[in-house]
Amino acid sequence: MSVYIINYFKSPIKFLWDLSMKMKLLLTVGTCLVLWSVMLVSFSNVFKHHLLGAIVNGSNDSDKPRDKLLEGLLTADFDEDSCLSRYQSSLYRKPSPYKPSQYLVSKLRSYEKLHQRCGPDTEAYKQATKNLGHDDENYANKSVGECKYIVWVAVYGLGNRILTLASVFLYALLTERVVLVDQSKDISDLFCEPFPGTSWLLPNEFPLMNQIDGYDKGYSRCYGTMLKNQTINSTSIPPHLYLHILHDSRDEDKMFFCQKDQTMMNKVPWLIVKANVYFVPSLWFNPTFQTELMKLFPQKETVFYHLARYLFHPTNQVWGMVTRSYDAYLSRADETLGIQVRVFSRRAGYLQHVMNQIVACTQREKLLPGLATHESQVTNTSRSKKLKAVLVTSLYPEYSNNLKNMYWERPTSTGDIIEVYQPSGERFQQTDKKLHDQKALAEMYLLSLTDNTVTSARSTFGYVAHSLGGLKPWLLYQPTRGKTPDPPCVRAVSMEPCFLTPPTHGCGAKKRTNSAKVVPFVRHCEDLWHDGLKLFDDTKDEL
Repeated sequence: MSVYIINYFKSPIKFLWDLSMKMKLLLTVGTCLVLWSVMLVSFSNVFKHHLLGAIVNGSNDSDKPRDKLLEGLLTADFDEDSCLSRYQSSLYRKPSPYKPSQYLVSKLRSYEKLHQRCGPDTEAYKQATKNLGHDDENYANKSVGECKYIVWVAVYGLGNRILTLASVFLYALLTERVVLVDQSKDISDLFCEPFPGTSWLLPNEFPLMNQIDGYDKGYSRCYGTMLKNQTINSTSIPPHLYLHILHDSRDEDKMFFCQKDQTMMNKVPWLIVKANVYFVPSLWFNPTFQTELMKLFPQKETVFYHLARYLFHPTNQVWGMVTRSYDAYLSRADETLGIQVRVFSRRAGYLQHVMNQIVACTQREKLLPGLATHESQVTNTSRSKKLKAVLVTSLYPEYSNNLKNMYWERPTSTGDIIEVYQPSGERFQQTDKKLHDQKALAEMYLLSLTDNTVTSARSTFGYVAHSLGGLKPWLLYQPTRGKTPDPPCVRAVSMEPCFLTPPTHGCGAKKRTNSAKVVPFVRHCEDLWHDGLKLFDDTKDEL
């Protein structure tokens, strides 16, 4: 300080000049540092944004704008915050090779307008339900003009419900009916509303609400029963019919979709449906439906894939479960594998032969590496190690625990790192318990986000997961007599779900004619040993 005072008295002008220059230099340096800091923060944010895009999409092409409307499949008429999954799901998936047809997109927009005109709280709906509870044989002739309805009643497990609701919606598209869904279960806790400006929930004041749970094959207005008893004709149209499309359905129940049946059924204002099977493949047996279906789905094996992405958007609570699990366990992996284990056995739980089957399938199909032994060391030491994340879904945690221990205790023959994760293991199916069903839906969705899947034969849970993801899974054959099947699994040719209990014949075919021979693209399922029906794009001979 004393030096500055002496310099000031010696030459005050020079001193002030030097001080001024030093102040300018300090200000310049300070300004540069601030600007540099801002640039660093900005660069960091941009880098993090691009990195997140690359991690979530599994691609370096993060500059490409995401297609949140899925090639026009979705409408932009929703508030994004009310249902985050609707427009965010594209962030977590790779670009789809399966594009919806413009005809399907147009049909969905037309349906949305129909639902807005005829849905709950509209004058059309009020008029249509006004006398529904009364036993009036002339009711159908008094019904409101264009508005016809099909009511989906929730039965059986979540996988069954999702498959059947997609089936019922497709039938509604083909017949210009309005879908209303039973909300007495937990559907509104699982899925957002799919149609803008209206609701698909059946109002609790619906006149038949207290009756529909009791409908079965013995109900006097069950269509199959009326056909069997010859108590239905084109001159006496009932106000409603019940369709029984369950695993115990008779052929009379399963043939509701045929052309001759539709002629009469189109006059019935209300259809009530209970189903636990994916009956879409049989709709192609109706020549009129088939013509329309080919325009809607030029790629036949994409029916459920497109309908599910349009209809089923997890609520924010379920979506939070999905994204937290994905970010924590799947997003950092080089490859992801989903394994879904469903045990169809009187002695449920962990079964060693099922564990052996999982290992045999995943290693034989090169989905997971083998283990290094004392005699053979890791073979690929020259390349960088891959991180493979394995997502296991099962009621029983022992399958994932054993797999985890197997890859923890010994190195892989390839040097790859295997991480195994199971979100839940609740041991018992608890259908209609809110949190249990929400976890189940989250796990289905997580499986659909993996690169490859291995799923159990006959499992509707597995069918939903791989079809929603547009994946052709490896299907684990159902074991018999407590033994591991050989081969343990088969690669699916089609990503469509399987209709587990189809009709024995087509609409125009003789009884007992194999229904898998009616049309070339509806054939037996790969995992059922010449049983079930599913859609295929190719028309090759029976597998």
